[in-house]
Amino acid sequence: MANNMLEKSQKSGQKVKKEQSKSKSRKARRRHGNVLLEFNRRQRKNLWLETHIWHAKRFHMVKRWGYCLGDGPTYKCYRACYRAMSSHCLLQDMSYYSCVELQGPEDQLLATLSKLTSKEAGPTFAAAVCVSGRKQGSVVVYRAGQYPLQPLGPVTFLWRPRAQGRGQEDQGSQGSTHRQLWIWAHPTMKTDLLPELQAVCQCSEAVLPPGPVEHPVPQPAPTPTLGPGPGACPEAVQASASGSKRKWSSREPEAAGPPAKKLLGYSTISSTTPVTWRSSTTGIVISDLTMEMVRYRLIGPLSHSVLTEALAPATHCDATGKSRPSPFWWPDHCRDDCNMSLHQQQAGVFNMLKGVYSTAEVPAGSVLGLTVDDPRLTLPNKRSKAVSDVRKAQGVNEERMRKRRELMLKGIPEPLSQSSLWDRSVRDNVTHNKMTDQEVNRLRNDVLVPGSRLPTPLQGRVPVLLVQQSGKSQGTEMGSWGTGWDLLLPKAWGMAFWVPLVYRGVRIGGLRMSLKHAQNKGEPHFPHDYPDCPAGARFQEEQEAELLAKFRRRPPAKRTNYIKHGCLAPFRCPWQQLAEEWELIVKEEGGGEEAVAPMEQEVTPPQSNFTVLRNRKSLRQLSAWCRPTSSKCQRARNLGSTPQLNRNVAASLLSAHGGGSSLVWTRLSLVAKGQPEQHALVCVPTAEDLQLVRKEPGCAGPQEPLHTDHFKSRVKRPRKKDHIKPENKQSDPASTSIPSVNPGPDPSSSSSLTTLSSSCTSALTLGLWPEPLPSVTSHCSRVTLGWVTQGDFSLSAGCGEALGLLSLTGLLHTLLRQPESQRGLVLLRNPGSLQYRFAKINIEV
Repeated sequence: MANNMLEKSQKSGQKVKKEQSKSKSRKARRRHGNVLLEFNRRQRKNLWLETHIWHAKRFHMVKRWGYCLGDGPTYKCYRACYRAMSSHCLLQDMSYYSCVELQGPEDQLLATLSKLTSKEAGPTFAAAVCVSGRKQGSVVVYRAGQYPLQPLGPVTFLWRPRAQGRGQEDQGSQGSTHRQLWIWAHPTMKTDLLPELQAVCQCSEAVLPPGPVEHPVPQPAPTPTLGPGPGACPEAVQASASGSKRKWSSREPEAAGPPAKKLLGYSTISSTTPVTWRSSTTGIVISDLTMEMVRYRLIGPLSHSVLTEALAPATHCDATGKSRPSPFWWPDHCRDDCNMSLHQQQAGVFNMLKGVYSTAEVPAGSVLGLTVDDPRLTLPNKRSKAVSDVRKAQGVNEERMRKRRELMLKGIPEPLSQSSLWDRSVRDNVTHNKMTDQEVNRLRNDVLVPGSRLPTPLQGRVPVLLVQQSGKSQGTEMGSWGTGWDLLLPKAWGMAFWVPLVYRGVRIGGLRMSLKHAQNKGEPHFPHDYPDCPAGARFQEEQEAELLAKFRRRPPAKRTNYIKHGCLAPFRCPWQQLAEEWELIVKEEGGGEEAVAPMEQEVTPPQSNFTVLRNRKSLRQLSAWCRPTSSKCQRARNLGSTPQLNRNVAASLLSAHGGGSSLVWTRLSLVAKGQPEQHALVCVPTAEDLQLVRKEPGCAGPQEPLHTDHFKSRVKRPRKKDHIKPENKQSDPASTSIPSVNPGPDPSSSSSLTTLSSSCTSALTLGLWPEPLPSVTSHCSRVTLGWVTQGDFSLSAGCGEALGLLSLTGLLHTLLRQPESQRGLVLLRNPGSLQYRFAKINIEV
């Protein structure tokens, strides 16, 4: 105490600085350096996209796949987003997709990648139109040499076009051209795809990343129109007058301590973690470009109008800019006349898009390379809605009309698909020399006429890639719905392009809109609809745990009793058990429905892994046999080459695809009213059901009799005994065994209850069947054929539609026993309902 009093007396004449509290004030937390440090700290576990702050203010954010993504807006916009996809434009940030780059001899790349695909499932990496670089391709990748087993998932790929005039320079020792390939995959698939690519390409030698590169400080000459004030030049702004506020710059010497620098790209990995691997035998180099580029997706018929209004082709450099040495990439690029000639052709094609009525008129998958000016320089004062400029296009000359028709028929020529975005040095130069928003605002403040175009600095040119995304390409209904464009940018330019696109009146969508987009197109969505892939299996487990936790949070009296509704697995789909049971049914009883009854006893099914049928030829046969729906938007099909369905043809089809362990992807359209839900049951109608719908076409359908919940008393009894006689709980034989029950409408209850162990009774959940499950095919009064993975009322079709998977064996068994006039008719029942609805099967190829 004496020492403390002595110290206070000595410091009494001095001004003591108040210690800063641990909980800093808002002003202290909002300081420039601290905000950046907090921004970097909060994305250590889950990466943030460049548009994260914009989304966090307007969207419900979820943590998925190592990223923090926007799930859906906080306001009601479901129908508005559908209208945008149908008549205008919907914008999504797809930058969380992983990109893997492969470089090496063309023949080596094609030889190694051919082991991961098969021509039976569609075009592969070696498709001629894709290898040229004119179009983007998509393919389902398998483990090397394992087709049709062990799929990894779908990917999209893009080849770099062959450079004009340097074909002889890039010839390798074996006479093969050096090529570059980008493969885009879902982030959940990256952990499976990247090791497989390293193994098949023999790229085991890791290349350590280079050290931090010191970028020179660019000092361009000031613009003649602007004086040496704050708007003279982006680099001159940093050396502003002493009276102005000093701006922090990442190029200044860093003080001792952590650098207050905004992290870009894949910043959570260590600087010593390798992201590049090479092979000395094949000459292939694999690089992980995750988060190195920004990818935006514009969906809708007027996506091209939004792009042509928001972006402008880059302006040329004057003679002074070409002659002087510059640290920027654009002046060096302009010195080559071939580059400028190519840029003029690309700008001409881009300007021709203004006269296109719909994005679907451009061939699917077309790629256009372009260099544009900084879109912030032409940002409008008010938000407006971009519209198509067809009226102006009608008054152009015949030459431009001919070029536009040629563009629609033949697509974009191969040389025009080239872009400087493929060069890593150009991407790094554009990223590090990007003008800040503060510098752009100072330029805007110094313009004499408000609202006029700002002068374009040398660092304001950005290389981009435009990739046309095909709409609904399968089936005969609603062709080209959901088409659009993908915009690829260098990193750090995300918000610079995002805000100008938003100012053109687009709607913003999240993860839920991606799911609805795929559902309206009738295509499987990854990883939701890929249960045979490792990522799909992991997603199903996570989804089951999430739905089960949500179910258990509700009071028992306020949640659905799925046992009484005859639903064995309301939160997952046991595909393996379904395929095995149908295989046993066909083997034992020749495919009759009466063979389902013996399945109630314990049978040891064969151990086999199910797969989803992706053979195009077999799917076309199934599509013809199911007799597609007669819709007012449907076109007639040529089914002359399809063989007639009989037992021999069905047996040969089954033997060619794993003997019955395959599933078929289908689209189900309800005949009458109804709204299908996720995990709904798809069942086989009986002869009485077919006769009922023949007499009354608009009937609601049969009903499932109410089942008896034999586990309800077992769940409640231990709680009662805990309060009455806890000491006799273990000695009571009734608490450890389940007595026989009276037979009810559920035929599988008695046999399943007798096999239930005492350990399972303590973990029972009211309303859910315990493990192991009884027969999934014969649990209800109608035989189960499959389940629904996505279901909702379709605004595009005007009726309830569902997407799901059916057993191939069960589907052929059903089609063989149905009359031709009612072939492809099934029953659909939601997990929480007893009402069956008639639905029509559509297999679209």
